[in-house]
Amino acid sequence: MVDFLGIHNSNIKEVAAAFPQSKIISRGNEIRIQGTAPEIIRITDLLDSLVAHYQKYGKVTNENVKGYLNGIDKSPVKSADDDDDVIIYGNKGLVVKAKTKNQKALVEAASKFDLVFAVGPAGTGKTYTAVAIAVRALKNKEVRKIIITRPAVEAGENLGFLPGDLKEKIDPYLRPIYDALDDMIAPEKLKLYLESRVIEIAPLAYMRGRTLNNAFILLDEAQNTTPMQMKMFLTRMGPSSKAIITGDKSQIDLPKNLKSGLIDSLSVLKGIKGISFVELDGSDVVRHRLVRDILAAYEKSES
Repeated sequence: MVDFLGIHNSNIKEVAAAFPQSKIISRGNEIRIQGTAPEIIRITDLLDSLVAHYQKYGKVTNENVKGYLNGIDKSPVKSADDDDDVIIYGNKGLVVKAKTKNQKALVEAASKFDLVFAVGPAGTGKTYTAVAIAVRALKNKEVRKIIITRPAVEAGENLGFLPGDLKEKIDPYLRPIYDALDDMIAPEKLKLYLESRVIEIAPLAYMRGRTLNNAFILLDEAQNTTPMQMKMFLTRMGPSSKAIITGDKSQIDLPKNLKSGLIDSLSVLKGIKGISFVELDGSDVVRHRLVRDILAAYEKSES
């Protein structure tokens, strides 16, 4: 509410000053309007426009309020950050953009295809971009829920010593997903989404037997699925659902005698219409500048 109302309610005071015959009261998370019916309608329309602006940009400035009052901002003014590469305006005005050529290809593929494979090394932003695409679909009411899952495979550590059930054991491994969601959705709304299962984050084993309707489904760390697990996941898709599968072929943590479901699916599903395959590489690394050089050094050593 502070981001919306402005510091010391400066935004709402600006609106109130423009309608001196009416009274606008802000208490907690409610705004009450007292006045004549025509003015109440005008003020409500204005506030609805400002709410839409906030939901898109994550902030409302005093200049925005003046612009809407003057009738300039019938739709939000295009800002320097408002370009074709923006996926979503996240929490507290954070702008989440597709920063590289292949990230842009992933965004474009997700808009055209119901099933997309995004494969690439660590640091290429494939998971973060996929989460942003899913959140955008939810905000735009293209889907009713988001389901994010990953296989419960130990990456050199033993899950057995961790307390709790399978979900509690794997939650620390899902931390990158939670971090991405924290960037994109206000804390109170994210908490509500998680509690009401509008956003569901769960181990892959929890997907068995389900049909996922009207949902955006993300399978992360897909290189650690077996072919049977991958087949199980792919056959969960219900009507009006979309899915993005992300993975890194160089970081397989399965026992050596097991084939990766990701690598298997890339060959089995090749050529099927309606499925897109996006390859990310070292040029897409968006972490520290050294990460790209580190990846290149390891690839050279392993080859």
